[in-house]
Amino acid sequence: MITAIVGADWGDEGKGKITDVQAAKSDIVIRFQGGFNAGHTIVNHYGKFALHQLPSGVFYDHVTNVIANGVALNPEKFIAELNGLISRGVPKPKILISNRTQILMPYHVQLDSYEEARLSSHSFGSTRSGIAPFYSDKFAKIGFQVSELFAGEDYLREKINHVITLKNVYFEHLYHRPKLTADAVYRKLMEYKEMLAPYVGDVFHFLYRAVRGGKNILLEGQLGALKDPDFGIYPMVTSSNTLASYGAVSTGIPPYEIKNIIAVVKAYSSAVGAGEFVSEIFGKEADELRRRGGDGGEFGATTGRPRRMGWLDLVASRYGCRVQGATSVAFTVLDALGYLDEIPVCVAYELDGKRIEDFPTTVELKRCKPVLVKLPGWKCDIRGIRKFEDLPENARRYVEFAEKGIGVPIRIISNGPTRDDIIYR
Repeated sequence: MITAIVGADWGDEGKGKITDVQAAKSDIVIRFQGGFNAGHTIVNHYGKFALHQLPSGVFYDHVTNVIANGVALNPEKFIAELNGLISRGVPKPKILISNRTQILMPYHVQLDSYEEARLSSHSFGSTRSGIAPFYSDKFAKIGFQVSELFAGEDYLREKINHVITLKNVYFEHLYHRPKLTADAVYRKLMEYKEMLAPYVGDVFHFLYRAVRGGKNILLEGQLGALKDPDFGIYPMVTSSNTLASYGAVSTGIPPYEIKNIIAVVKAYSSAVGAGEFVSEIFGKEADELRRRGGDGGEFGATTGRPRRMGWLDLVASRYGCRVQGATSVAFTVLDALGYLDEIPVCVAYELDGKRIEDFPTTVELKRCKPVLVKLPGWKCDIRGIRKFEDLPENARRYVEFAEKGIGVPIRIISNGPTRDDIIYR
């Protein structure tokens, strides 16, 4: 069985916990896109962790954790994150990095930071992790694949000279910064070769045999559908495809083998970074929801930035589940809403005076206003409840209302931060 766990909205939906729970039943857990620019927060008996590049199966000794072709691999961050786990008592996990994965270079981070600074008030709200320059280079065919680290000095020197000729146009003439040198880039690649060598392998053939052998495989997505460059709120999106279907591209797994797609939807909305957000709230109302949300508050796992807050947006979540091809929904952080007398939910948008229920393109989204309905709250703490029928009536009604609006069955409900705070329907 192959399962994908992906976000239905802007990211920050609580995928880390759901992936952690599902990883217990898996033989292989795969990160298939993105890089160090977002994180999954996981709480377990080892403590609280924010994973950025490591797959969420690293806490289980029976799991092989795979970093697939579509990931933007920052070797230094990878090693630091791995050592950080081990230093906190986590046994060293089994990790396999695809030899076709590409390397995020220090100059990608520099270019990302310089461009955000240059754009100033028109910036994209980037985490400045180098993601956009990395994927630009990948598709311009001037990135460095892990396999190339082992190709020999002559090969690398020739490619480095080609790459830095292009990059130095930006460094020297647009950003007015010191130019890259071939020697420095080569030395850095050799450092990365030494770091990564113990983990590199032929992931495609490993997964081919795993699929034929009936292994339980979990595909772990980063961010959410609304940050996808093709289907999201372009241009305020990420630079890798965040959809479950990209899991097949990144890994080489046949798309028809992905049988189970769990889209994660938060019981309210949150987002980090710029972009359209129709159900967004502000001021004290947002501060209170931010304070109560998540585990210790709604702040980005990578940046620490306060997340933008909003009410559950059924237009966005329904669209996100559709483009993900969701077969079921995991509904998270329901417990955070227990303080409210009434809970607003966005059920439609008003666009130029007309009610719409299908998610539009960004140029139209800018003109949309939320159509809200209010549901009665349950005014109590629901953590510790393990059965759906034991939830307060208004909490059950809220879940059922969301399920009807999304159009996909809600099979998992998260009502607290730990692995055990889960209700299965």
